[in-house]
Amino acid sequence: MSNMAADWYLIDEVEQLDSPALVFYQERITANIEKLKQHIPAINRLRPHVKTHKTVEITQQLLAAGITKFKCATIAEAEMLGLCKASDVLLAYQPVGPKIDRFIQLIKTYPDTVFSCLIDNESSLKEIAHAATVSGVVIPVFLDLNVGMNRTGILPDEHALALYETAAAEKGVEILGLHAYDGHIHDADYALREKQAAVILASIDKLTRQLVGKGMAEPVIIAGGTPTFPIYAKLDSIECSPGTFVLWDKGYQDAFAEQDYLTAALVITRVISLTSATKITVDLGHKAVAAENLLKKRVYFLNAPTAEAVSQSEEHLVLELGSGHGFRIGDILYGLPVHICPTVALYGSANIINNHKLTEGWKIISRERKINI
Repeated sequence: MSNMAADWYLIDEVEQLDSPALVFYQERITANIEKLKQHIPAINRLRPHVKTHKTVEITQQLLAAGITKFKCATIAEAEMLGLCKASDVLLAYQPVGPKIDRFIQLIKTYPDTVFSCLIDNESSLKEIAHAATVSGVVIPVFLDLNVGMNRTGILPDEHALALYETAAAEKGVEILGLHAYDGHIHDADYALREKQAAVILASIDKLTRQLVGKGMAEPVIIAGGTPTFPIYAKLDSIECSPGTFVLWDKGYQDAFAEQDYLTAALVITRVISLTSATKITVDLGHKAVAAENLLKKRVYFLNAPTAEAVSQSEEHLVLELGSGHGFRIGDILYGLPVHICPTVALYGSANIINNHKLTEGWKIISRERKINI
């Protein structure tokens, strides 16, 4: 089967699949992993984020492809990576409260994995360092820089320099480098993204030169997500953390034309009511597809491209199709989510499609807040 075939998404005996359902297309996932490797000169600079897929099976495929470093956002995602024996895992989050003890438990439970985390203030640094010292471990940390997201991180100025120096002198932690997430950069215009990224790179470079000037080792730099991946991939000094590439979605497909990944995850839904002469209702409510975007920008139907969302509630989605649409009760619609990451998190498992056939199911294991630890 060609990945580019117009009917790539059709599933044999789809009537046996209950709805709503999440489906992953194995051939396309494999192709996307290979594309990712082709888009960067050195594979050891890849540190993909697992928040998109949250599965052991895709993690294992990434490991088999030679990718050994990962990034994650939750303790459960970190534990999933530990279960897979990934060698290097950054928890791109600053653990606070009970998460500090859970993080230390991860370090002790999964010795094959080196776990690191973020810090952005002296109070958290001291608390993490104290807990590590009491527990007899040393925790690798990265300084989280606020480069425009304005949610966490410290501005890359003299205060960041001072905090880095403090961390370097602190027992119980080992500071390795700088982390800069630029999720606020998502313009469709590549040149504009490049211009915005240049400002961030200049601030990181200045801080790096200051650190080296003070006699410290050159920091490891982990930067960006999917939108700026093509920019940072060209720079030998940066580890890159794309995540959405592995499944892709309608939002990124429309916005980032320069990245030719294949959409590899859909939501399957059924017509459950013929609402009027021009409208139908399907079983794809808030609980089945990410609903943070405007109503008309949540899902696109591959086999009903003109369908327009009219309303959505917890278990229902009403679509306007116009007269003569031809859909009947029980008909299947193949939905391409606009935002796949939070959509995946709504499901306990994904149905795996290979060559149009349903072959197995994968547990979305790290959608849970806790696996074991």
